[in-house]
Amino acid sequence: MITLVRRATALCALGAALTACGTTAAEVAPRPAPSAPAPSSSASRTPTPTLAPGPAGLTPVFEHGPRTDGTTRGEQDGTRDGKLIALTFDADMTADQGPRAASGERFDNPQLIAALRKLKVPATVFMTGRWAEEYPDEARSIGRDRQFEIANHSYSHYAYTDDCYGLPTVAEDDMRADLERAYTAFEKAGVPNPMPYFRFPGGCYDKAALKELSATGVTAVQWDVVSGDAFATDADAVTRQVLDGVRPGSVVVMHCTRSAAPVTEEVVRAVVPELRSRGYRFVKVSDLVGAANGRA
Repeated sequence: MITLVRRATALCALGAALTACGTTAAEVAPRPAPSAPAPSSSASRTPTPTLAPGPAGLTPVFEHGPRTDGTTRGEQDGTRDGKLIALTFDADMTADQGPRAASGERFDNPQLIAALRKLKVPATVFMTGRWAEEYPDEARSIGRDRQFEIANHSYSHYAYTDDCYGLPTVAEDDMRADLERAYTAFEKAGVPNPMPYFRFPGGCYDKAALKELSATGVTAVQWDVVSGDAFATDADAVTRQVLDGVRPGSVVVMHCTRSAAPVTEEVVRAVVPELRSRGYRFVKVSDLVGAANGRA
């Protein structure tokens, strides 16, 4: 589970605002892994915003959007979009946790998704392929709801570096296959058009991992606000941590697993109206990347 953050090639300080590996945003056509379902061929389809490759062609890393008050081209007619923020939810399930699910442990959180729908909060769900296999109906429902977007959180939820909070490790030569296997699981579950975004299990990555995934064309997505909801039981403390950490353009990392993050729904119900009262507008990660690219 994600409780801390890593910088590229090194451990990150908890909650630190991460750098973007020296890349600049560029709106390019998505280049999802070969196993990903092909995007719509409609001529009017807007290309999914991604980042340009990093130095030496490494997988680019996105951590937050523009640190502005959200003024966009809408200001021409006197309107403002507000300060943008993206809530992201990791739907974690590690490849070897099948027996725990079979015994009744819940790695999903349909009440959280229902709360987001009721509150009309767009969100990005970073889903493991193993989670999609365990909960195909929920994966399909989330994926087909335009309020949400599904992105890749690996198939196995095994770490892509050594020493990542006790997670098992994916061999370097197997990293790309693990990522692609998640897209295959999404396709089998009926998820349309998963995004070409990837979140490293545990948030752990290094230069070798960025190099191994570069051919897939994904943009790695980290965060700048750690909610602290993983294994938390005090919803008020998590709520305060989110509210204290948010800035314009923030990406907040939370979890969509009842057994490991039992207070997340309560936190969302508290955080959303408060942030809206502060002038924030909730968007998906793709919207933040697009805003970084100069798009509304």
